[in-house]
Parts: sequence; C-alpha cells; structure tokens
Amino acid sequence: MSNAMKVLLVEPPRSRTYYTKYPPLGLLKIGAHHKRLGHEVRLVRGQLEDGWKPDAVYITSLFTYAYGAVHQMIDYYAATCKRTRIVVGGIYATLCADQLERKYGKRINVQRGVMGEHIDRILPDYSLVPDWTTSIVFSSRGCIRRCPYCSVKMLEPVFAAYPSIKNQIWPEHKSIVLWDNNFLASPHWEKVCSELEALGKEVDFNQGLDARLVTQDVARRLMRLRLKMVRFAYDSLQVREPLRRAIEVFKGLGLRGREISVYCLYNFQDTPEDFRQRVSDLLTWGVVAYPMRFEPLEARPKSTHVDRGWTEAELEMVADARRVVGYGGAFPPAVGLVEKIGASKTFGDAFSLR
Repeated sequence: MSNAMKVLLVEPPRSRTYYTKYPPLGLLKIGAHHKRLGHEVRLVRGQLEDGWKPDAVYITSLFTYAYGAVHQMIDYYAATCKRTRIVVGGIYATLCADQLERKYGKRINVQRGVMGEHIDRILPDYSLVPDWTTSIVFSSRGCIRRCPYCSVKMLEPVFAAYPSIKNQIWPEHKSIVLWDNNFLASPHWEKVCSELEALGKEVDFNQGLDARLVTQDVARRLMRLRLKMVRFAYDSLQVREPLRRAIEVFKGLGLRGREISVYCLYNFQDTPEDFRQRVSDLLTWGVVAYPMRFEPLEARPKSTHVDRGWTEAELEMVADARRVVGYGGAFPPAVGLVEKIGASKTFGDAFSLR
C-alpha cells in the first residue's frame, strides 16, 4: 500500500448555505473506483491538516449559491498541495464551469456533469460514511421534460434509463432513496419496482414523481413498495388537473394526505397570487405543500433573486410563514392552515402573520 496512489475526497465544510443531509454520492463513487485500482482513499469534510499528502484531490460542490465554500477548499488545497492534481465537480462546478476556469485557470480540472458510466454505475463506497444507513440510487439519468427553471437539462442532458439497480444497494442499509429526475419516464420502471419490492427496504422517490404519468395501475404498482412518502411537484397551474387526479388515485388506494408531499416552486415567472392558489389547492386537497424558492442557475448569494412578479417583502412573508406556522418549512393539511391558507382569498390573507 505504501506505493499506492493517495486519493483525497473533499466535501466543503457545512454552513448556512452549504448544507445537505446526504453524503457526497459522487465522491463515494470515485472512492470506490480508486479502491478497485488499489489506491489509498480518504474522505474529509473541509481541511485535512494531519500531514497526509494526496496525489489527487477531488472537491465536490452543491448548489450555485454555495460557491464560497467551494472556492475556499480550492484555495486551501491549491496552496497546501502545490503539485497535486485537483478535480472539482458537482452541481456548481458544472453550471458555472466557465467561472471556475477563469478564476483558477489550469490549476484545477473541472468535471462537467456526470462522470463516465464506469464510475456512475459503480456501487458507492459507503464504508467512507459508516454512520449512513440509506443507499442512494439513480435508476435513470436526465429527464424527458425540459422545464425552463430546471438545471437537469444541463447536468444530465441525455435521458438514460437502466434496467437494474440491485448492484447499487449496500447490503447493510435499511432504506433506499431514488434520485431519479423522472422515475416513471423510464421504460424499466416496473422492473426496478420489482427489484425494490424484492429487497423489502423502505423506499423514497425523493425528487418527486411526474403526476402526468400516474395512472391507477401505476399507483397500484408503487403502493406495493414500502413507501416512506409520495412526492410530486406543482410548479405551475398547468399541471393542476393531472396532479389533482394523481393525488386522488393515491389517496383512494389508502395513502394518507400527510404521506403526500408536493414541491411548490415560487419566485419564477409566477406571482404571489399564483403561488397562493397552488398552496391553497394542496391544503384543500389534504396534502403537504412544500414551498421551493427559485434560485438562479448562476453563482450569486442565496435568496437575493427577486423575480419581476414579486417583491422582497412578499418573499419575506412566505419565509416568515414557513418558519412560524409551517412545520419543517412545509405546510401540512392541519386544520388551522387549511382555514388560513386553504380558504384564503388573497396572498396577504394567506401569508400575513397578524
């Protein structure tokens, strides 16, 4: 092992803007790849200060507004590992690659998008995060939709679906979370469901299901899984009827309203009244509304973008309501919230805290 290549995987330190409850999946896959080659691999959050000198450093990134922590890590490792190859990947690195290359030139290598399939389809090395108990899986990459607010078309421009996910599951894990951008668009979704059912672990389609693709038969097949939660998105009033029907189908099969959570985009080509109507619909239908404030796909501080249909004061009203009367940032169909927001007539009635 003394002659083996030393590989350091770096996750920026967590902060108010750089935060996720999930481990860095891309780094775990890179770690598994290098271990197969007989290399020595370490994962660290932030600065490594024990004198270990890596031959390669991989730095991950999250959303574009969390660029500061990524720059901090690049600066530190470029200074302390002067001759070491540094690769920067992830969401921010892909969407803002030109900015990174202008700032750091040839000192870093920017990995745009997903690494090759030989790494993307490898079983992540979860031994690097021994306290983590959930396998994170992509049964497909990309999406058949081209929503204007979404970064998927840049991060994963080609839709590719895989017929099996069995080799992506860590045996000791208790649950599985799928990060597919559009699981039901895969021609293999039923086969994957059969594998998930056979594994018998709790399943979460974390990115949400496409309500337009839900039928009675689809819902029945999904309900055979140990579902933690069913998630949808209500990003515009155009999907109102398909979403309403999908919710009715799942509730008709016995799923409780609090087990259906719906992402509700705002601050993107909408208005406060449009947003109020969508949240009101969800609470009236008896499901959880989870507001998602739009952030531009560029490097700028978080919560500084104000769309032309909104004002800073109106956006702050939503933030205050989520914090004060919401639960974990969401609006569940509790009686008080249904009466306040679900039955509201104006944005002010719905979200003011007077």
